[in-house]
Amino acid sequence: MSTKWSLTIDCAHPARLAEFWALALGYVEPPPPTGFSSWEAWFIEYGVPEEEWDDGAYLSDPDGVAPTLSFLKVPESKVVKNRLHLDLRVGGGREVPWETRWPRVLAEVARLTAAGATVIGEHELRGKPDHVVMADPEGHEFCVV
Repeated sequence: MSTKWSLTIDCAHPARLAEFWALALGYVEPPPPTGFSSWEAWFIEYGVPEEEWDDGAYLSDPDGVAPTLSFLKVPESKVVKNRLHLDLRVGGGREVPWETRWPRVLAEVARLTAAGATVIGEHELRGKPDHVVMADPEGHEFCVV
């Protein structure tokens, strides 16, 4: 039996970073709990001070299949390379011909760059470009494959 899991990302601005990753992954903010018209209404009902409303943000796969993502506000900034990162497999996998796969990778890199990501580097495999290492708006590395 497998274990359900979620990924939590420490950051300075949870709502803003969640907005980027929602665009990158096609994720959505989960709906507010039953009986509430918005998350703000839930915060108010449970006495969460307004200055804490951006202390976290949450995303889920709209199909309910992939893991959820949590973004938690922390005081310190990122200072070293990630030891864990996401691979966005937009090319269809290395079993897809390079001529088909690589334009998909480049198109996604352009889309994510326009959304605030930066390119760190391009890597080759067997003499051809294979994947692009990028950083989200707060510097968390990920790959577009």
